[in-house]
Amino acid sequence: MTNTASKTPVTRLCTHTLTSLHYRDANLVEDLMGKKTFTEVMLMQILGRAPRGVDLRITDVVLIVLMEHGLTPSAIATRLIYMSAPENLQGAVSAGLLAVGSSFVGTMENCAGLLDRIAAAADPKAEALAIARHYKGLKFPVPGFGHHLHKPVDPRAYKLLEMGRAEPELQGDKIRALETLSQAVDEVAGRPITINATGAVAALLGEIGVPTAVMRGFAVISRAAGLVAHIVEEQKSPSGRFIWDTIEHAIPFVGGKDGQA
Repeated sequence: MTNTASKTPVTRLCTHTLTSLHYRDANLVEDLMGKKTFTEVMLMQILGRAPRGVDLRITDVVLIVLMEHGLTPSAIATRLIYMSAPENLQGAVSAGLLAVGSSFVGTMENCAGLLDRIAAAADPKAEALAIARHYKGLKFPVPGFGHHLHKPVDPRAYKLLEMGRAEPELQGDKIRALETLSQAVDEVAGRPITINATGAVAALLGEIGVPTAVMRGFAVISRAAGLVAHIVEEQKSPSGRFIWDTIEHAIPFVGGKDGQA
């Protein structure tokens, strides 16, 4: 006989009664409100365990680093959608969050997968060189490396790694994997290539036990706060119409059959 009860979905995140609400096993009112920070409760919910001090320090600095980078595609999208629908703040933020992906903001997930391979390899250096050569053959940057705005190094990345190395509770496996990959990237490129912020974030989140498939969620959480700030600025000093007008004049219509003048 099939045990249908074993196939019933369950949740461990939250439950409530008429007089109480629990996040996992913690009473929201009695155990969390006024006693725990947002970061503590967030990690408890995502990781399913009580966070350590090192987890909180690493997560806080990662969230700060990922929050903002100026008028990037995510911020531009948010401002334009807010201009079009100012009654829908959440729609504007969600539009910007759609830009968190494998090219911008969310590339820590791509890099973390490579670090997992290197950390698990019998010969980490050989694995790192194979990865670097693979991406060179594709003529694509290795995820977590290079930056079009920060040269010769991305200062955020090296500060993050400095902070990670200073934490004695971290095992250092993912940081060492990133260092190994960095050496291979430089060797294959024939010149120094900076580790970028999302590369360092991949290593640090891996060090505190965040699964690779979850890492991009931290970029979403952080960037959402930054996009709300962009909306606040848009309310006070609108730029959406200027962005639209600038593009209208900067990209000319050429006409002709199939777009040929």
